Amino acid sequence: MSEVEPPVYTTMYKEHPEEKMLACQYMGPKTMVVNSVPKPMITAPKDAIVKITHCTVCGSDLHMYAGDLDSAMKKGDIMGHEAIGGHRLSGIFGYTQLTGGYPGNQAEYCRVPNADLILVKAPKEGVSPEQLLALADVATTAWHGNELAEVGKGHVVGVWGCGPIGLSIAKLALFRGAKKVYAIDPDPKRLEIAESFGCIGVNVREHPDVSDYILQQEPHGLDKGIEASGFRSAQSWIQTTMRAIGVEGDQSDTISHVIKATRKGGNISLIGDFFFTTNQFPIGALMEKAITLRGGQLYAEKYHPYLLDITVKGEYDPSFVFTHKDDFENISEMYKLQFEHGMPGGLKASMATPFGRSLEK
Repeated sequence: MSEVEPPVYTTMYKEHPEEKMLACQYMGPKTMVVNSVPKPMITAPKDAIVKITHCTVCGSDLHMYAGDLDSAMKKGDIMGHEAIGGHRLSGIFGYTQLTGGYPGNQAEYCRVPNADLILVKAPKEGVSPEQLLALADVATTAWHGNELAEVGKGHVVGVWGCGPIGLSIAKLALFRGAKKVYAIDPDPKRLEIAESFGCIGVNVREHPDVSDYILQQEPHGLDKGIEASGFRSAQSWIQTTMRAIGVEGDQSDTISHVIKATRKGGNISLIGDFFFTTNQFPIGALMEKAITLRGGQLYAEKYHPYLLDITVKGEYDPSFVFTHKDDFENISEMYKLQFEHGMPGGLKASMATPFGRSLEK
């Protein structure tokens, strides 16, 4: 009987003995620091080392920044899972020990395990760095949200959360033929962006019982409801209190409104991040209304070819999410601005590494 080969473990960060790079490291809640660290090295036959040109901060990175996932982080973890470097990168890089502890790509170099599967070659012409960077995660996640909710021609859709992902979901829902899209958020600037696409903005500060308000507009309910705000979006004093005293991991406020506002036999997708458990989940309403509820991390490799194609053809431009450009060395400030909703233009920044800036000259 032949001997079974041992598995190849590729999560270990193998440090280069001499060469250094700049990388954004988690040093504690609200403390992201750019430090000089050893460059990564190949650890398995299918690894690749990618020289990063542009990266950005994802809304889900802000969970670590805020300290909500501190128990799943190690001091010095390299952050980031949205970057390009001649290739498109996205996935589980730089996203806590819960997803394998892979060092991230908010750095000058990134080691990519199973590169033959994960990397996608990017065209050199006809597409901008910001478009490619948006395709790395934002646009593919947004398409995934629409797919899970089965959004199609003539549907009435509600999207909870108007960050870059939520706005991209709303814009792509219209692209897929939705008749009407309600964009729900407390930020007036983001609602203005949604309305510029042709969405109907709903300010939750003006309509705190947002599901009741939507049902006044749509008595039969939404065909499709999409939760794109995540576990930090607690609104009620009950959920806020439970999270504050540590008896609640996630929150059920937004999904409760989504379930109530969605018609019988409708579809709901969860795209906002949820990690733990939640109290007061309306499981009875979900079951009695025969609603299909789906969620999960995106299948980037599945959606990327089509989204790249419509981007190159000029049918869709995902780069609207970048309302600011900056240098990678300023990423600590970009975290702070994005967390505090103070980013110029209101959404997120595209950051160029020194190598990326040299290509633009």
